[in-house]
Amino acid sequence: MVSTNPNVIGIKHMAFAVSDADAALASYARYLGVPANTAILEYPKSRNRVALFELGGIEYQLCQSMDDDGRFASWIGAHGEGLHHICYAVSDIDHALAHAQEHGASLRECKACGVTGSHPHPEGFVAFLDDETGGIEVEFMQVYTPEELKEYQAVKGI
Repeated sequence: MVSTNPNVIGIKHMAFAVSDADAALASYARYLGVPANTAILEYPKSRNRVALFELGGIEYQLCQSMDDDGRFASWIGAHGEGLHHICYAVSDIDHALAHAQEHGASLRECKACGVTGSHPHPEGFVAFLDDETGGIEVEFMQVYTPEELKEYQAVKGI
């Protein structure tokens, strides 16, 4: 039986585990025309370096761990470089999670936050499924409305 999750409205981003974000970005610039001056951001809390850019209306993230035992380095050790996770934009994260759990999924702890289930992140409420699908991780994100973003930024002092 095929089931659909009516809360999934699109792909928010695709994250790729890479050993060297600079080298991976250079390849995307050469082969796909991504601007070579795309910034590589460092996230000290999650200990990652990430190049963010858009292709075909989808955000790409080239993710490099800053530590040998980091999230993406560990993934590369087990699976090699490549697609790590797809983040699906959802209209209602609680309903999307309930639907997934009703169909056998369980939730994974967010390694950066130590939280399992829906919780606030800089762009929206996120949650991770524990069961990999097709060898990749699944993330759900309910992107903040402008009002929710202002509230999040006020709480965080941004």
